[in-house]
Amino acid sequence: MARHTAPQSRRPALLRAGLTVAAVAAALGAGEATAQAAPAAPPAPVGLDTLGATGLTGAVTNSVAGVGQLKSLQLNPLAKTGVDPLDNAVGAQVADFQPLSTGAATGPLAAGAALEDLPVVGGVAGVLPI
Repeated sequence: MARHTAPQSRRPALLRAGLTVAAVAAALGAGEATAQAAPAAPPAPVGLDTLGATGLTGAVTNSVAGVGQLKSLQLNPLAKTGVDPLDNAVGAQVADFQPLSTGAATGPLAAGAALEDLPVVGGVAGVLPI
């Protein structure tokens, strides 16, 4: 008997029906859970008058301290690992001239340097607060 004339199985139709019933039940359960949840209280308005002078001073102090911590944060997340693409150096020497290498540019980043440790940018980073 040819394949196209063989009786078809009812299994795919039953599978589809079961999945449909499960999806409808999940949707009804999620809707019921959100309907029973207590309504959220509206947030209190925040302004300079409700924040007060001490709150404003604390916000400025904490934001300045956060900027100061950025100076000591490691720039290259792959530093000191075996897969660091910056952990290589290419050098060349022509005749009697001094050899040139890319190690001066990529070396500090491959070693896990922070912003304040970089050769040129480190001096400029000193201007940042804290």
